[in-house]
Amino acid sequence: MKKSDLERLIVDLVNSPDYSAVKPRVIAKQLRLSDDDTREVRKAVKRLVKKGQLSYGSNHLVESAARRPPNQIVGAFHRAQGGFGFVRRLTTEKSAGKQEDIFIPEEHTGNAANGDIVAIRVTRSRRHGQQRSAGEIIDVLERRMHEFVGTYNVVEDVGLVSVDGKGFSQPILVGDAGAKGAEPGDKVVIEMVKFPSPKTDGEAVITEVLGKYGQPGVDTMVVIREFALPDEFPEDVLEDARQQAEQFDESVGDGRVDLTELTVITIDPKDARDFDDAISLERLDNGHWRLGVHIADVAHFVRPKTALDREAKNRATSIYLPDRVIPMLPETISNNLASLQPDRVRYSQTAFIEFTGDGARVATDTVAGAIRSRHRFNYEEVDEYLADRKPWKDKLEPDVFRLVGEMHELAMILRRRRMTRGSLELTMPEVKLDLDREGNVAGARKVVHTESHQVIEEFMLAANEAVAESLQDQQLLFLRRVHGNPDPRKLKALTQFIRHLGIESESLESRFEIQRILQQVEGCPEQYAVNYAILRSMQKAVYAPDEEGHYALASDCYCHFTSPIRRYPDLTVHRMLQSLFEGKRPANDRGWLTQMGEHCSDREQRAESAERELIKLKLLRHFSEKIGCQMPVVITGVEKYGMFVEGLELPGEGLIRIDTLEDDSYDYDDSTHSLVGRRADNVFQLGDRLTAEVAAVDLDRRELDFHFVSREQTPTPSRKRKPAGGSDRTNDKKGQGKEKGKSKGKKSIPQSGAKGKKRRR
Repeated sequence: MKKSDLERLIVDLVNSPDYSAVKPRVIAKQLRLSDDDTREVRKAVKRLVKKGQLSYGSNHLVESAARRPPNQIVGAFHRAQGGFGFVRRLTTEKSAGKQEDIFIPEEHTGNAANGDIVAIRVTRSRRHGQQRSAGEIIDVLERRMHEFVGTYNVVEDVGLVSVDGKGFSQPILVGDAGAKGAEPGDKVVIEMVKFPSPKTDGEAVITEVLGKYGQPGVDTMVVIREFALPDEFPEDVLEDARQQAEQFDESVGDGRVDLTELTVITIDPKDARDFDDAISLERLDNGHWRLGVHIADVAHFVRPKTALDREAKNRATSIYLPDRVIPMLPETISNNLASLQPDRVRYSQTAFIEFTGDGARVATDTVAGAIRSRHRFNYEEVDEYLADRKPWKDKLEPDVFRLVGEMHELAMILRRRRMTRGSLELTMPEVKLDLDREGNVAGARKVVHTESHQVIEEFMLAANEAVAESLQDQQLLFLRRVHGNPDPRKLKALTQFIRHLGIESESLESRFEIQRILQQVEGCPEQYAVNYAILRSMQKAVYAPDEEGHYALASDCYCHFTSPIRRYPDLTVHRMLQSLFEGKRPANDRGWLTQMGEHCSDREQRAESAERELIKLKLLRHFSEKIGCQMPVVITGVEKYGMFVEGLELPGEGLIRIDTLEDDSYDYDDSTHSLVGRRADNVFQLGDRLTAEVAAVDLDRRELDFHFVSREQTPTPSRKRKPAGGSDRTNDKKGQGKEKGKSKGKKSIPQSGAKGKKRRR
């Protein structure tokens, strides 16, 4: 029986007039289902409770949603290190006002694990002397994952696995010693058979032995398994790609505009293997510009409901790990058929955008085209050209030489217009790891983004916005890139923080005031404090059909169109354009788009989290060999128990615990994100630069501890702090790869997606 049919039968039964609340196994009997179907009924009930169509009554009896108690909610559970946890309501849970996280005491957490979707009963309790919402978990509706990675050990001939991280406080029993040939100290993958609770131990089976930390590739496999990342492509997907290769003959093809005579170039990193965008540019007789943004026509090769499409949809994004790329599409497609390689006929979806001489967009025309790139540039070459054009005149064809110069001219015009309308950019330290052949950290280098990156970024942003507005003008629903406005409360707190730094500021509820402050602090001691604080006040960008606009770009209408090789949302936009090229009107299915947006946003978050975690693991291994070494760091977070710092030369994040600060007694001031000492000017706050010493590393718990050594500089007068109440605390307190489209030293807020794996806006 289909899931939808079973759910409909259950809802009809529960909502029938003569229904009395019973447990799922009784529902199965009442529906005259077999014993084998009882498990499916339980699963269906959990799905329906999550959707808000059913609820749980006393003793776990299933009831109609109409009888749902007002104190029962559904949310995501997050377990803290102390065993207790919190539940955050799902976005589908409607309630007025601020969404407060619900505290779950350890004895009421049941067997829920980090990230599980749970149903809870809300009560009230006092915690830390304050009245706040608390609750108990009624049921786990959806497990975030069943497989975990940990370290295998043997205690009294019993195999135990200590799961990595802080999600489980006790080791998990895995049966006989030596299961699956595991040896003590091996990293293993386990599948949970019985999740642990405060009252019962967990049980699991080992499904894979990865090896020991330090062996080549083990840390990467740990992260791949921990985040359930896709690995090899299934055979039917590879066969589909091979068939596409056999059918492609590099002819222009019917229904395509022949653009092979246009002067078209690509600009990419030196080590790029796929080229998903190319540029052409002409000056028109009326003084306008005609920009051509040519994007690889992935939709031609990846058709709906095929094996390629199934796998691309599941992956939703390419994943860029420090030592490998897990692509969304097989290399036959991404690095060959769809890649806009020089001197090869390649299919494109092209946006021709007409601008006035001062950069105002006046027209957009999208076509299915065929191009032939005339030259492949890397960023360094373009920077050399911009620094001194004369040597390049003899190296390049005249049309290509002219094109690069005019591209830079138009890009800078567009950039100025974007900043004038209030687009925001952050200055943040960026470091890229250098790895040796075994995948170990050999060093690091600062990532510098120059004007060549700005050229490509501006054109990608322009194309994304132009295509989005074109679809909107046709009253079509499509998958937008949405970046919601910041919470006004966060902006008010941000304003107070900026003023506390001694910086005069109007309300930062104005984007132009944020922009002004960013410009004012550039190169000043407060620069990183301000940039980190602004970043933390912003929402995350997501995919959705909602017309909410993009706050960071100051754009009312924006989508992702420029990277269908590595992002599924871009492919959905290409398919809509393909339908329009064929004279068909795309389906306006808001439900499907909403679901797809949530899926792609989740997959993007998973990819980013996996990348961060593997970088963290590699750095922790590196730091484990550097105990006692000193390094420059910047404060990235401040809490009551200490401050998080990140290395400026090696981007490892660790904790300086407040009880290790021996020079003074400190209090935590949450209004200023700072630790305030008794002595004058003795303050640690977000963005401060320090020298710290590597103190301790715990690979299994993924923890790095630093000890404070010294400040980088003496605080300037503008950085003298006072507490929020205005009194002086001096004497009266005790305390406690592919990298594209980035501007030089800048980050747009949040990640963009103009071009490159980290710019996802």
